[in-house]
Amino acid sequence: METLDGRRRTVTSPGAELAVFEYGREPGPGTPTLLLVHGYPDDHRLFLPVIRELADTHHLVAFDTRNAGPSSVTEKPGDFSLRALLDDLFTVLDAVGAREVHLVGHDWGSIQGWAALQDPRSAGRISRYTSISGPDLRHVRQWMLSRAAEPLAWPQLLGQLVRSSYVAAFQIPQLPEALWRHALTRRYEQLAGRDVGDNPVRGLSLYRTNIRSPKRLPPRRTVTVPVQVVVPLKDPFLSPKLVEGLDAWVPRLTVTRVNGGHWWPETHPADFADLLRH
Repeated sequence: METLDGRRRTVTSPGAELAVFEYGREPGPGTPTLLLVHGYPDDHRLFLPVIRELADTHHLVAFDTRNAGPSSVTEKPGDFSLRALLDDLFTVLDAVGAREVHLVGHDWGSIQGWAALQDPRSAGRISRYTSISGPDLRHVRQWMLSRAAEPLAWPQLLGQLVRSSYVAAFQIPQLPEALWRHALTRRYEQLAGRDVGDNPVRGLSLYRTNIRSPKRLPPRRTVTVPVQVVVPLKDPFLSPKLVEGLDAWVPRLTVTRVNGGHWWPETHPADFADLLRH
């Protein structure tokens, strides 16, 4: 397999030191830039297969979110709120020198991406967005309320609650940490074909901060840039039905359904690259 020639730097964000990696061409006129944001319990290496596909033609930026990989928090216990994660994303965007980027998010990286699109700082900086397996938190809340109000839609709501049951389990003190350390990490690494170190334990704060005691988010805003939502039909965590209603506030929406699981971007890099080229 071809070795990627990556350029690493450390970017300082409020409360965090972020490992940022650049691949492919240098930024400049005629060279598209992709900013790739990973989810839990991964780090930027999730995107290395698709980066290999695109390195000849694109400027590619990937970073390890706070407390993943070599990135760290500089204040204890650390702020893992969505607002802090957005500050990190825009700090990286400022640091890499690209005028505008195609933002790509997977899992928690996709949740951050949706929030970034609705942040005033995105104006003129994010030209397109591709989301995989990570919904907008405000949209999920509205989707669940609408299903709860309609008895015929209760099976959809129940199905998603079952898929999301792990989120409730992550709120239990110490138990998820023990399970990851003694069983789940090894199993995950066998399935993924790469190590994740202590990312699973370090990243639990994402769920405990933003799900258990979320800070108030601003009202949902209409997203005007083109958005492509990739829906892996075999994702065990997210119902394909969650995309319903997105077109009410994302007018330039494309939904692409793919035959794969939650980690489709890593398992199908050539197909993923084709979507990102168009």
